[in-house]
Amino acid sequence: MADYRMLINGELVGSGARLDVINPATGEVLAQAPDCSREQLDAAVAAAQAAFPAWRDTPHAERAAKLGEAAGIIQAHGEELKSLLTAEQGKCHDEAFFEVMGGAGWLQAVASLDIAEQMNPTEPGRSSRTVHVPIGVVGAISPWNFPVLLSMWKVAPALAAGNTLVLKPSPFTPLTILRIAELLKDVFPAGVLNVVTGGDNLGPWMTSHPGMDKISFTGSTATGKKVMESASRDLKRVTLELGGNDAAIVLKDADIATSAKALAWGAFRNTGQVCINAKRIYVADEIYDDFAEAFVAEVESYVVGDGAEQGVQLGPIQNKRQYERVRDLLADCRANGYSFLTGGEETGEGPGYFLPLTVVDNPPDESRIVREEPFGPVVPLLRYNSVDEVLERANASEFGLAGSVWGADLDIAEQVAMKLETGTVWINEIHQVSPFEPFAGHKQSGMGVENGLAGLLEYTLPKTITRALPAG
Repeated sequence: MADYRMLINGELVGSGARLDVINPATGEVLAQAPDCSREQLDAAVAAAQAAFPAWRDTPHAERAAKLGEAAGIIQAHGEELKSLLTAEQGKCHDEAFFEVMGGAGWLQAVASLDIAEQMNPTEPGRSSRTVHVPIGVVGAISPWNFPVLLSMWKVAPALAAGNTLVLKPSPFTPLTILRIAELLKDVFPAGVLNVVTGGDNLGPWMTSHPGMDKISFTGSTATGKKVMESASRDLKRVTLELGGNDAAIVLKDADIATSAKALAWGAFRNTGQVCINAKRIYVADEIYDDFAEAFVAEVESYVVGDGAEQGVQLGPIQNKRQYERVRDLLADCRANGYSFLTGGEETGEGPGYFLPLTVVDNPPDESRIVREEPFGPVVPLLRYNSVDEVLERANASEFGLAGSVWGADLDIAEQVAMKLETGTVWINEIHQVSPFEPFAGHKQSGMGVENGLAGLLEYTLPKTITRALPAG
């Protein structure tokens, strides 16, 4: 079994306590990861604090070059990292490779962004300019559904802006990030990038640690509220990318074949474990039956199994806790007598955390499957009669992460998109994100911005410098 170690102050470090990491396709222990002690976290934070002044003062071009070097190393080890990611997360090899390469691409892209100095209008005899300076030590907490990509969403802007970092991946999926840390050990100066792994105690230790200046967290809304509460005690800056119960609106003039195919993958990609998946699909009554038929046919064509096997498109639910939660949602649907267009019944066969791909036929708006974010392979199709009605229903949610609109008349689709209360809306597409486009949740889907120049600015503080100029 491989010896996975943390990266603290430029050194690979083990821990006396270990965590089992489970392969979700088999339910068996894949490997063990270190369970970071409070003293080791203190050491990582102290290392980041010590490294900060020199890294802050390193010219942006040199910091960008280091990020580019890191990206190249990750790309060179793409095949190895792909296999490891599939083993611990469950997604198929193609999706795992896409994620690893996407993470490397994020490092390169964000490194190309720079924040310009701003000259401020002022009266004669004075000058005023605003620069953006790094915050200090960033604590980054990434989730288990995209452990590599969403970690790089934090690593790239934090380091590019001149901060130092302590990164904690999910205890369910720590291995690929630990391997990346090992590969990048000598790229950055000691203490600039630290990676720690641990159980349920480690996150709260980080969010309450007095040496952390900012917390960047991706995960559930419930946990995000706890992160914000903990960080508020000493006014840490926070970026929170939280839950989503994203609505897709299929207008009556939508191309049925195209939208059904795209939305099927948009709902079930990564076995439904994507914060921006379509989780409530509203379809105009005029085309509902035809759309449902095309949608279900596409879903039933997907190959489900161990992501390491050739031809598999969708793997298991990543961990037992989430598996049981989705099972409970399915049981609730059955108990309430909702109709299934496909799936719904568990076979109980075979190892691993597998559940059937399930499409629920027009359940009521007050049902759990509509109100809650499943984060699994279950999606409801919902009928509607008018645009005003569907907008009211789609917006009747505590979440506001993303959404999509599908229709032939782009002017009408744009009008609908503008009225959706979400941070991102796609028209006739889904899952399009870019390191150059801001991504922000509305309502209880988050706080702050990731990606784009606005996301880079989240890792800085504005600093205004004024001068009284010599007379004459």
